[in-house]
Amino acid sequence: MYLRIGTGTSKCRPASLERPARGRIMTIAEDIMERRVVTVAADTPLLAVYRLFVEEDISGAPVVDESGDVVGVISARDLLRTANETHDDAVMDLHYYESSPTFQGAEWLTDIEEFEDRLTHRSVSEVMTTGAISVRRDAPVNEIADLMLKHRIHRVLVIDDENDEGPLVGLVSVFDLVGLLR
Repeated sequence: MYLRIGTGTSKCRPASLERPARGRIMTIAEDIMERRVVTVAADTPLLAVYRLFVEEDISGAPVVDESGDVVGVISARDLLRTANETHDDAVMDLHYYESSPTFQGAEWLTDIEEFEDRLTHRSVSEVMTTGAISVRRDAPVNEIADLMLKHRIHRVLVIDDENDEGPLVGLVSVFDLVGLLR
């Protein structure tokens, strides 16, 4: 099976509705994280990842091995970079898409077949980012924001272990942080 969607036991409420638990004055990762995390296997073809991103309306996903351990992260930017480097005569200009790497809009309609062709024979393991940034459930959101800024990333994985190597329990995206400002 190439793709797996985690199903947490509780539904994630919009971040704007989250409040710290009684007695706590600071918001932590567990308060705002998305518990339903879409993951992909390292051997997943990039075209399948592209289709998953469109279907799930996401721009990235953790990459897991056979045991379910996180081995990296794949993002829309990785797919765009791969499609751009595959052929010298690339129609897409990566710099145009760097500010907003999504798979929607009229720009994609004309080049979609060429884009899909470029992703057909490559797998996630070839282009994923290894060494994913993660935090524990109790990480304060200001630390998560600092990590995102420092590493210039859009998502941080949330794990359930004191050793920072536990199972994946959620994901905090920049959208979750922005939701706190509403």
